[in-house]
Amino acid sequence: MTRNRPLSPELVQRFITIVGADHALTEASDIAPYLTENRDLYHGLSSLVLRPKTVDEVSAVLKLASETGTPIVPQGGNTGLVGGQTSDRSGKAVILSLGRMNRIRDVDPVGNTIVVEAGVVLQSIQHAAGEVDRLFPLSLGSEGSCQIGGNLSSNAGGTAVLAYGNTRELCLGLEVVLPTGEVMHGLKRLRKDNTGYDLRDLFIGAEGTLGVITAAVLKLFPKPRGRSVAFIGTQSTEKALALLGRAKAAGTLTGFELIARIGMEFATRHVEGARDPLETPHNWYVLAEFSSGRSDEDANDAMEHFLTDALESGEADDAVIAASGAQANAFWHLRENLSWAQKPEGGSIKHDISVPVASIPAFLEVANQAVERLIPNVRFCTFGHMGDGNLHYNISQPVGADKAAFLARWHEVNAVVHDIVGNFDGSISAEHGIGQLKRDELSRFKDPVALELMRRIKQMFDPAGIMNPGKVL
Repeated sequence: MTRNRPLSPELVQRFITIVGADHALTEASDIAPYLTENRDLYHGLSSLVLRPKTVDEVSAVLKLASETGTPIVPQGGNTGLVGGQTSDRSGKAVILSLGRMNRIRDVDPVGNTIVVEAGVVLQSIQHAAGEVDRLFPLSLGSEGSCQIGGNLSSNAGGTAVLAYGNTRELCLGLEVVLPTGEVMHGLKRLRKDNTGYDLRDLFIGAEGTLGVITAAVLKLFPKPRGRSVAFIGTQSTEKALALLGRAKAAGTLTGFELIARIGMEFATRHVEGARDPLETPHNWYVLAEFSSGRSDEDANDAMEHFLTDALESGEADDAVIAASGAQANAFWHLRENLSWAQKPEGGSIKHDISVPVASIPAFLEVANQAVERLIPNVRFCTFGHMGDGNLHYNISQPVGADKAAFLARWHEVNAVVHDIVGNFDGSISAEHGIGQLKRDELSRFKDPVALELMRRIKQMFDPAGIMNPGKVL
């Protein structure tokens, strides 16, 4: 297999010719930002980054890569959290950065669709939708830098899944370049197209292992006319679960986030401008959002009725409704910075898991006890999308502990937590994907028949094994 040989100068030049010298990076200092991911867990090597502008250029790159056995690592905004966008240490891979493919090809407010290229930044799609009085609901903490191609490749989740679904549910069609260089033209804007296998879904969540997504048709929605956001203090996750049920019955619930008290402490300690919205500390906090197709007043009425009943029932101990759009944004800013707020507290062992919503309290009780036995005095900074069962079960090091020694136990802790997730019939990756971080764990939890089918699909699409090797499988 020729891919085990270093790239020859002649082959490098052939790749550069496809995209042009101005859009190929060969200097180590220029390549460096493409080699390390956000959590600093993976550090790749590569001697070449290509930045194509067109589908034809991507096609030519993949055709040459397939012919020569050259590994290709597609990369969007480099915001992934499992190393799926990072090359390995062999130095043989070419990084294919999609950032120059950043055109919004079409916006159709009548059909509620938008056609975008893979390199369009998520926030730009949100703005383009807003300009025609529509909503693109995918919302992530990294939305100012992540790109839609990466969002699709990882089937990103975010804070609006409860109401609108994952990225998969927001996509109608894809344009994909296969490892052979062939282009699948699937940019149909149809809500109904019952003509055989839905190939689109093979590429969403495949993390670039089957082909390169170059464009997509995305769903838009009517823009809400009103919203109401509240911070709620409660005693336990059982009561938070009861709050969720009550909120679903009270109005159009578009957000329901759970935050442990220590997360609030980290945020108010380290996030500029952050403060606890409630007068006294609480064991758990809920950030809830109602939306309305009519007005802020309508959304606020639903929120007020919900909170009145919740306080009277004892499910909530205290609550505050945002008095303005700026305050509502400040509430969400606090939530979105929880991951960052953990960094000054030392090492943090992360888990992006999901369990059935009703199992969240029991899972947390069992998992906390198991991890505490393993590493006494750890700090459980749990937060996440309670409405869809997805928790960021993050474990910060004990105060005064050695960070390196703590992080060295990452996989040991993961194994314990993931076993418990499996016992609750949950998932070890709710929204971040598999990448390198969970590749080996996948075989412990994926149905063997399903895993074998994945391998067969990979072999069929990518027989040369050039697409993002070492990721997922």
